[in-house]
Amino acid sequence: MVSDYRKASVTEAERALLDFAVKLTREPAARTKLDVELLQKAGWSDRTILDLTLVISYFAFVNRIAEGLGVEFESSLIAQT
Repeated sequence: MVSDYRKASVTEAERALLDFAVKLTREPAARTKLDVELLQKAGWSDRTILDLTLVISYFAFVNRIAEGLGVEFESSLIAQT
């Protein structure tokens, strides 16, 4: 799943969420109303879509801060994930 989630055995709802997460992370300005509608069609509630968007955006924000400051993780922490 880590190398290519599109090849993983996930539900349609999970696939829609993963597609949304990738788009929001890589091309946030390209997100459209259709992206949210696809999540709704897959069964995600508006509240859950909001929560998902907040979490995805928060991780992107924190990662950019860490990268911008040159934060290096201890190899022992990376091995645990």
